[in-house]
Amino acid sequence: MECQEISMKAVNTTVKNGGDDLFKNRLLSYLKEQFPFKIDDIKPIRKQVYLVSAQERVFILKGFSSYHRLKLQEAFTASLINEGFAKTYAFYEFAKEPPLFYDRTYYGCLEYIHPSEDSFSYHLKRDRLEGLELLQAFHDTSEKVVSRYQTVVPAFKQAEKWRERASLFLNNLPVIRYFVQKEIINELLSWADWSLKGIEEEAWLFQSGRQVILHGDVAHHNFLRAKNKTLYLLDFDLIAKATPHSDYLQYANRILPYMKWSFDDLLRFPIIKQYMEEKGFIYALAFPTDIFREWNRVIRERSYLDPVKIRPVLDLTVGQFAERQRFIRALKKAAED
Repeated sequence: MECQEISMKAVNTTVKNGGDDLFKNRLLSYLKEQFPFKIDDIKPIRKQVYLVSAQERVFILKGFSSYHRLKLQEAFTASLINEGFAKTYAFYEFAKEPPLFYDRTYYGCLEYIHPSEDSFSYHLKRDRLEGLELLQAFHDTSEKVVSRYQTVVPAFKQAEKWRERASLFLNNLPVIRYFVQKEIINELLSWADWSLKGIEEEAWLFQSGRQVILHGDVAHHNFLRAKNKTLYLLDFDLIAKATPHSDYLQYANRILPYMKWSFDDLLRFPIIKQYMEEKGFIYALAFPTDIFREWNRVIRERSYLDPVKIRPVLDLTVGQFAERQRFIRALKKAAED
């Protein structure tokens, strides 16, 4: 979903062109017909996500590609809240005759959580820890409801997903070679190979044991610091069934750049440390999934010739290379012990 960063900065996003403005006005007219109360205004946050101001209430309007996706999100968030996980948004049913359907898109109405000026950031150690603890609480709750969603939530296959990502990266090498020297590329590929072989040897780690519903996208913008300082978890569009390992791998990958890829500092997070005692998790930490993902994205979007958009990808690949190389060496040493 990525009902992301519902901040006042995001809310003030301006419409880029007349076409967007026309669509917004038409959508506003449609909403005025559908709701039993007066709609004052809608402001775009990002594609298919709007802040709606109405009489005595404010809420988020979020678009979904299918009715099934909308209903799954409604049901899953309701299940979380009913089981005691209150640190997320609720869905509302305001329309006279739901579902809301406009321009081949289904829309849901989500609770608006007033953001704090002190926003969540992976730059801060306390936020990294608090986000990790919230993710663990989410898993504790999603474990209770996983059986209800056996037939509607897909199983997550970590190694398969990464093999596909690596394959696409290989296909994109003719472009990537214009930006990154071959020695670094070869090193990245060797890390991926070592990681995938190790995961295959320890495949049981991702196939058995405790089953939860994964969040699937633990980017910083899916954590929201509310005005009352409570931290909330957002965006469940990428949920899948698996062991908790995959969410923690992704979380580690997200926070490590802010920790200078320190193996020792990662061990200081008790939640992650317990997983680092498993060899399969150590192997998986070596996979350069973020680098592969970002190169595949900029090539897919054809934005690699934009200096602004390619700069963070080059920093991730080249600028952090030496720190990451030390991290991989520490992983390999830990795998041998």
